[in-house]
Amino acid sequence: MGHTILALGGGELVLVFLAFLLLFGSSKIPELAKGLGKGLREFKKATDDIKREISNSTGDITKDITESARGIRQNISDITSDITSDVNQNVRDINRNINESAGGVNQNIADAKSEIPTDINQSTEDIHQNINEITDNIGS
Repeated sequence: MGHTILALGGGELVLVFLAFLLLFGSSKIPELAKGLGKGLREFKKATDDIKREISNSTGDITKDITESARGIRQNISDITSDITSDVNQNVRDINRNINESAGGVNQNIADAKSEIPTDINQSTEDIHQNINEITDNIGS
């Protein structure tokens, strides 16, 4: 039933118009219409001002958020750059240590290889000497 208030028929509109005319008179209707127009204009201006104010205040917030995000991105970039630099330096140090250790191991292997023939010759001589001593002891 609440919807039928806005649905006025032709007869009801004529009745409302006649009541309006009797209450305000024909000379006051243009003034009322003019006042109503001014009121609507002021209302529209006020809503536009409110919209503009909201837009300006959210623009400042958006600007602040953008600047903060830019600062955070820069901080992250600086931190990752420092971490990358530290990791690269550690990798270089580890590679240098591995190369130095490998060089020492290679030198030890080379030294051991050079000592093998000497040790074999010495062992061979010791074996020959022992054989000679055994044969001398058997022969005597």
